[in-house]
Amino acid sequence: MSGSSASQNSYDLAIAGGGLAGGLIAVALQELRPELDVALIEAEDRFGGSHIWSFFDSDVDPENKWLVEPLISRHWDSYDVHFPEFSRSIANGYNSIESANFDSFLREKLPKSSLITGKRISCIGDGLVKLEKGEDIAAKAVIDVRGGGNIDALEFGWQKFFGQMLKLHEPHGLERPVIMDATVDQSDGYRFVYCLPFGEKQIFVEDTYYSDTRDLDPDALRASIAGYAADQEWHIDAIVSEEHGQLPVIYGGDFRSFWKENDGPDARAGTRAALIQPITSYSLPMAVQSAVLIAKMPDITQSNLDEALKDMATKHWKSGKFYRMLCAFLFKGADPDKRYLTLQHTYSKDEDLLARFYAGKTTRRDQAALLSGKPPIPIRRALPLMMKYR
Repeated sequence: MSGSSASQNSYDLAIAGGGLAGGLIAVALQELRPELDVALIEAEDRFGGSHIWSFFDSDVDPENKWLVEPLISRHWDSYDVHFPEFSRSIANGYNSIESANFDSFLREKLPKSSLITGKRISCIGDGLVKLEKGEDIAAKAVIDVRGGGNIDALEFGWQKFFGQMLKLHEPHGLERPVIMDATVDQSDGYRFVYCLPFGEKQIFVEDTYYSDTRDLDPDALRASIAGYAADQEWHIDAIVSEEHGQLPVIYGGDFRSFWKENDGPDARAGTRAALIQPITSYSLPMAVQSAVLIAKMPDITQSNLDEALKDMATKHWKSGKFYRMLCAFLFKGADPDKRYLTLQHTYSKDEDLLARFYAGKTTRRDQAALLSGKPPIPIRRALPLMMKYR
């Protein structure tokens, strides 16, 4: 990224949104297309907000791992899950990226002329990013990765969560992450606690719900985490940080209408393009694929970006049908306190199937296996949902 045109507030490419997807696009371009002047525009004062992003080793193709390896804060060789009927350790590596490291890496890797923070975007026009305040940013091409958007055309429930990084008085004793502890009280839908051991006495604990509403009560969730820590006989010395969020878990809807109802270019990535794993709402695997696709394009023009990224999003939507059907089982087929049965059933399968499941690479044989055995919801509820959503 030469920065030659940055002084004129005009760029080869403007990336509208400095979250995970936007930042990875900028890094990939800096690595593979350094001759381009790129603007990475973020509404807040730092890139990535306050988050921990995680992914399995199997989520990212080996040839693309160069993009995320410098960002990883912690890696574990395996992980645990706990359900009422069983507990398991799964031999699939797990990785976490802290947003503070993400922000620092972007500032070290990218030219200063590319880093634009504290600038809220009012709208995106043809070759122009209009800001609420300050001078607008012109570019030969624009990618919209602002996240969110209008999702009224889709059918969804909510994954909502509240997490704390805890500093403990004594070692917590965990050797690997606990991705799902569903042995907790099943209130407000499918509930599980998620634990990431970042150090001998430091652990991130998150209370997560697959709920019909997006309502969050921070004080109640703080008390819930404190109660969970007490049950593990962990004594908390300090709360280092907190994060929370509400993510749509999509099980149906009209993708074409969703696309039309959101203004801006067809060149979209991240959650703006519904490029997420339907069940987990993990966005990193598709963010990596998008970034590499863009950086390897021989000619990065608006029309080429529009065509390639809309095609990617459309194919991803079509390939997610089976996953969305399982989400429909969760939200439409199961009583709220029995939603955990769908994930418990999934985690009874073999490790290779689980790796493909999370990576969005489930085969037809995998799908048959996931639908075999004791059904997690009554057949009379499952059959209509299979007819509608499969």
